[in-house]
Amino acid sequence: MPKIFYIGDSTVARNTIHTYPQTGMSQGLAWYTKPSVPIVSLAKNGRSTKSFLDEGLFQPAQEALEAGDFLLIQFGHNDEKADPARHTDPDTSFRENLLFFTDTARARGAWPVLITPIARRRFDGEGNFLPGSHGPYPDAVRRLGREVGIPVIDLTAVTEKYLAELGDEGSKPLFVWPVDNTHLKPEGAVRMAGFLAEGLRELGQPYAAVLAGPGDGAG
Repeated sequence: MPKIFYIGDSTVARNTIHTYPQTGMSQGLAWYTKPSVPIVSLAKNGRSTKSFLDEGLFQPAQEALEAGDFLLIQFGHNDEKADPARHTDPDTSFRENLLFFTDTARARGAWPVLITPIARRRFDGEGNFLPGSHGPYPDAVRRLGREVGIPVIDLTAVTEKYLAELGDEGSKPLFVWPVDNTHLKPEGAVRMAGFLAEGLRELGQPYAAVLAGPGDGAG
């Protein structure tokens, strides 16, 4: 049975009641996948591609990935930070780290998927959505996918459009607002994971095979 390994930052990470209402997309994704497909969330708050590797957080996936598994890779929120322990250059180290993840998966016969980071909730004083909160990092993901033939699910583009449509007030319930405009509440995690599931379905097989069908829910 294939497994889904999901690596990333706080927007992906699995939470417990101790961090409620913060909820990660790896939890939301479980609403869309077959119950028989395990989701192994290795994501951790505050991590970039650099700190994720430096701290050995990718090691469990390196050891456990098998042929037919899936590796979902979603970073960017923290790679852009000025902190030298986390910062990467979008054209060099960020790209190299992503390539290490994808090469590792491919070498084990697994299916890597690159995912651009979800948009931050940013509006100006007149209620207009402000895109581009991740600077050049989403485009670095897109370029890498095109150049090395790895599928990319562009959540940055999708979520920027979605938040703009919802508006300032309408988007608040999805985030841990007013604490911040980055981390998701359960409603936000399920909605953002829904966009990810739509992306997997659009990729076709074998990616769509992990998604639940009408008969896979509760009776």
